[in-house]
Amino acid sequence: MLVLISYDISTIDAGGQKRLRRVSKECLDYGQRVQYSVFECEVDPTQWIFLKDKLLNTVNLKKDSIRFYMLGSDWKRKIEHYGCKKPVDLHETLII
Repeated sequence: MLVLISYDISTIDAGGQKRLRRVSKECLDYGQRVQYSVFECEVDPTQWIFLKDKLLNTVNLKKDSIRFYMLGSDWKRKIEHYGCKKPVDLHETLII
């Protein structure tokens, strides 16, 4: 299933910078960044439970916000992309 994750982390204090880096790193482990604070993560149900738990334990819910948009398994019909930055097809072979 594809989950769109967006977040707004308060970086007023040093702890906020650390939380911002940790949330970004966790999301990068499961998907691709499509905007500065927006990730598309393709996960199975077990990975989703683990990722969501890690993210919710990282953010400070009194200072930060995080949103999860469940696009499901039929997500390709639900996304339209326009513009210069081509999205990466997560099912194709990636050369790093």
